[in-house]
Amino acid sequence: MSTSTRERLLKWLQDAYAMEQQSETMMSALGKRLEHYTSLRNRVLGHAAETRQQADEVRGCIERLGGAVPAAQGMAATAIGSMQALGTALMSDEVVKGIGAGYAFEYLEVATYRALVIAAEAAGESDIAEVCNRILQQELAMAEWLRANHEGIVQEFLQREPNAPELARR
Repeated sequence: MSTSTRERLLKWLQDAYAMEQQSETMMSALGKRLEHYTSLRNRVLGHAAETRQQADEVRGCIERLGGAVPAAQGMAATAIGSMQALGTALMSDEVVKGIGAGYAFEYLEVATYRALVIAAEAAGESDIAEVCNRILQQELAMAEWLRANHEGIVQEFLQREPNAPELARR
């Protein structure tokens, strides 16, 4: 059975919606635990709020195509995000692992939204392409912030760890 571009776009939007749920779960959990990295905490919690808005926008795109948000996929994504957040929380270098995981996840989102823009344009859905491009720019901005601040956060962790490992961790 052949899948039309419009059907593929809908499927990818549903995947993106689940991805945003996973992302919001991971970022909210990390942001709430960070105590000693104020700029990172503020940026992560800010992006978590932005991610909730992105999920709402993606839901609107799905509905515009006559689709529905698959509940099981969303629940699974949220559960995976919770498990990833828990795994990171147990590490002695949580902040370093968290920023690395966040950076990698942002680029997964970048690739996803680039594909969505291309698919939306190919399907003649310019409004959806515009929404996805706006989200793409937000994901690029977050990835760039993490890249630009990565070295400083790792250095701060390394300076704190020998004398105050609990302060360094979060």
